[in-house]
Amino acid sequence: MARFIKGGKVVIVLQGRYAGKKAVIVKNFDEGTKERPYPHAIVAGIERYPLKVTKSMTPRKVAARSHVKSFIKVVNYAHLMPTRYSLELEEIKSAVSAETFQEPTQRAVAKKAVRASLEKRYVAGKNKWFFTKLRF
Repeated sequence: MARFIKGGKVVIVLQGRYAGKKAVIVKNFDEGTKERPYPHAIVAGIERYPLKVTKSMTPRKVAARSHVKSFIKVVNYAHLMPTRYSLELEEIKSAVSAETFQEPTQRAVAKKAVRASLEKRYVAGKNKWFFTKLRF
């Protein structure tokens, strides 16, 4: 069977606190690891999406409404639904690794780096679908 869950693939989280949120796969573990003996992936996603922006808004208000709240998490493949979309994730990949989850301070630093990367991508107007809230 072909493995289609690869780094850069946009997925939707199906279970847990972030159910219904979009995320991108940073690193995948098809065979599992010693601590997690099931197929899983490290994902970085959007916990709170940016708000709608119109032409008549001031630059200050646009900046305030363009904020993104991010999350990073290790998720079982069974709780991910892959989409047809993918993202380039050089900045995110350098910030998030398997060792990031050992210390809470490392996790906070990685979340800030992911947030900055996602906000930069949103302001540039790339990957519009990724930054829209799911309607269901």
